[in-house]
Amino acid sequence: MAAAPVPETRNLPKLRDAAAGCKACDLWKTGTQTVFGEGLKSAAIVFVGEQPGDKEDLAGKPFVGPAGRIFDEGLAAAGIDRRLAYVTNAVKHFKWEARGKRRIHQKPNAAELAACRPWLDAELEAVRPNVLVLMGATAAQALLGRQFRVTKDRGRPVDSDLAPHVLATVHPSSILRQRTDEERAAAMSDFIADLKVVAKLLAPA
Repeated sequence: MAAAPVPETRNLPKLRDAAAGCKACDLWKTGTQTVFGEGLKSAAIVFVGEQPGDKEDLAGKPFVGPAGRIFDEGLAAAGIDRRLAYVTNAVKHFKWEARGKRRIHQKPNAAELAACRPWLDAELEAVRPNVLVLMGATAAQALLGRQFRVTKDRGRPVDSDLAPHVLATVHPSSILRQRTDEERAAAMSDFIADLKVVAKLLAPA
């Protein structure tokens, strides 16, 4: 695999332009486009998910599909303004397999995560958030180590040099995968509780 063509600059628009041509792993061959992070360079908070989904791949923007709606609902319930955050993914291309006419999400592998890591590192260096939130096991383990368990340590700040405050929660898509309305409601309530911890970390002392 070729190295990711990450420029020395920490200017987000220039990083985004450079990432558009990244071929550090083979996902560029099947993804419609690179889906880079989006938000303020001065954002106090960065959210990191796993990878863009079908809707994000087509739109070129992170968290604009069904999981994005759950994400927005959770932020609103916790009192966090998404417009003041930076939102990105551990992998910038959509990995999928065809199932009929549908494109079904596939989990990125370790090599794909490693190939994309320089872009995520560059984003974090550019934004330098006060709070970093890792959503889902893929993002959490990519940045905190494979031993990290979201189910065990979600919603609790962990020691990390990535940002002054770092914590993990579930990926919003996991809420959509719950089988019943009651399970979805319970999962959403837990997600909002995690985001309220984030909101407290953002609040001025």
